[in-house]
Amino acid sequence: MTLTIRPAAPADVPTMLGFVRDLAAFEKAPDAVETTAPMLHDALFGTTPAAEALIADLDGRAVGFAIFYLTFSTWTGKRGIWLDDLYIAPEARGQGAGAALLEALAGIAVDRGYARFEWWVLDWNTPAIDFYRAKGAVAQGEWTVQRVDGAALRTLAGRG
Repeated sequence: MTLTIRPAAPADVPTMLGFVRDLAAFEKAPDAVETTAPMLHDALFGTTPAAEALIADLDGRAVGFAIFYLTFSTWTGKRGIWLDDLYIAPEARGQGAGAALLEALAGIAVDRGYARFEWWVLDWNTPAIDFYRAKGAVAQGEWTVQRVDGAALRTLAGRG
């Protein structure tokens, strides 16, 4: 078994979009994915990329990915990494791909001089929570996620 982590390439977009859909199904929101292949391509490889991605290959086949983007903390005065999606195909779980992706992301943060590496995890996903705790992650329980989208976003913007 050969596991490698590499930067995503434009040819990986269809595979990554499949992983996004699989992740949404796992997270009990299969109809929530609005992203298309052209949208994902533009977000990762367009003129002004919004995010970066890593691919986990097992014996030369993509089995998982991580999509991340940069954040900034006024408290540290430094950038950080926000992990938007981490997904490993079910048949490849338990073979180190998830750990290798996390380690690669942590390495990017350290190498670039960033202060933080953060992400969300659903509160019912105890296997993931246990995995993250084993890797040294600490829950930020005093923070709650706030979101405005759809009609509420248009209303808040004064355009609804």
